[in-house]
Amino acid sequence: MAVWVESFEEYAQKLLSQAKITGAAVGLAKQGQMDYFRGFGLADDTEDALELTPDTVFGIGSVTKSFTCVAIMQLQEQGKLHVHDPVRKYIPELSTPNEDYTRAMTIHHLMTHTAGFPPLDSLVGAMKNSMLEDTANRTFSSGLQWDLDKAEAIETYDELLAYMAKLEYELLGAPGEHFSYSNDSYALLGIIVGRVSGIAYEQFVREYILEPAGMTNSAFLIEELPADAQVATLFTRKSPEEGGAVFRSPAWWDAPAMRSGGFLKSTIRDLLRYTELFRTGGLVGDKRLLSADSVKDMTTPYAPLTPFQGYGYGLMIGKDGHGGTLIEHGGAIKGVSAQIFTIPESDTTGAILMNVDGGPATDLMHGLLNEYRGQPAATPPFPYADYELPVERLATYVGEYRSSEGANVTVEIEENGLVLKAMGGKLPLRAVGEDGFVFKRGETDSYIRFFRDEAGEISRMGFGFRQLPKVSVGKEQTV
Repeated sequence: MAVWVESFEEYAQKLLSQAKITGAAVGLAKQGQMDYFRGFGLADDTEDALELTPDTVFGIGSVTKSFTCVAIMQLQEQGKLHVHDPVRKYIPELSTPNEDYTRAMTIHHLMTHTAGFPPLDSLVGAMKNSMLEDTANRTFSSGLQWDLDKAEAIETYDELLAYMAKLEYELLGAPGEHFSYSNDSYALLGIIVGRVSGIAYEQFVREYILEPAGMTNSAFLIEELPADAQVATLFTRKSPEEGGAVFRSPAWWDAPAMRSGGFLKSTIRDLLRYTELFRTGGLVGDKRLLSADSVKDMTTPYAPLTPFQGYGYGLMIGKDGHGGTLIEHGGAIKGVSAQIFTIPESDTTGAILMNVDGGPATDLMHGLLNEYRGQPAATPPFPYADYELPVERLATYVGEYRSSEGANVTVEIEENGLVLKAMGGKLPLRAVGEDGFVFKRGETDSYIRFFRDEAGEISRMGFGFRQLPKVSVGKEQTV
């Protein structure tokens, strides 16, 4: 066993034990050949539970978004659309509270989360029927606060568009001005794929991506997998207030109107094949799925996320990450923690899958890449230097920030510093720039940014890559 493997697995076991993960599969490939695989834990907690293999099926959550963008780029190569076409060309019934902004929205804006949509609650309605069938659990560790009884069930694209049209909200700004992670944008992309191709979105992904790439154990629905497919059982966890205990919750949530945002299932072996696309410039084995130009377009960081990372088309791109360009994306929903990544300069690709939500997939990615390069697992991939923030300015950030998607975050002052209260925890904030801070989420620094209005007052917070409006200043606080 290589020295790095032993060191990484010790690190991984520690993180997985702390996070109470039932099963985690980790794979890494070099020049398209699997160089490392390890299954930690099992596919279930029963006496007859199977060991994890490279072919064990997990959910991949928002990793699905890059598949949606590959589909869009394929349609552009076929001459059926262009990423800078107006969204209204394909979805004329799209309606938002600002008609001028709606007319200006393009496919590019949807792909880069820059159309101007704030976090909306459409996904809850789109998942409602499957959540009602889930008798064991109707929440997961995202910290989002949902009132499922009040949510309007959404099953079809027509219902989704009608629901979005009647929502009352304010767009963040003109298209292209603001990044805010948007599942609704990716639902609209799924509609466009179906209307332009003439076949269902799911069928297009299967026929033009999964099958050519040889991804034989990947599908949107469990019943579409091969009869002998081994599927990991889902687990979720109680809220931090309830102790955070992990428990078995085998029902899969689904959102037929929003599958293009995060509902594909896959395996380590299949995802290692898929990520070859971004390492090779469009090839999976001898099959070309995209042109090199299309891959370059997908991996261009159009929208800034952090001082080190930007968002392309369904992918996050980090400069100087682990010795090269770190192209990656994660995914999370009930029973799912997922991560794919590639560093083209070192011919490295990888995938991490877990059958528990709230898992340390990002930490394991960085730990794996660090150890593989001969560095300690906990080495920060993007080091943030401290920023001198005058103490008297702390009070400007204090308040409650909330979105209709269910996020509720509070910023307070404690011991001459800022703390963020979210997901049942209290997280100290460290200033790293003008209105920029980081907090520790597991082993990794997570970046947040505060946004100011025209008067220079704090009006929104970028948290979890979403812009949350400031709804109150909270109790009066001074330093």
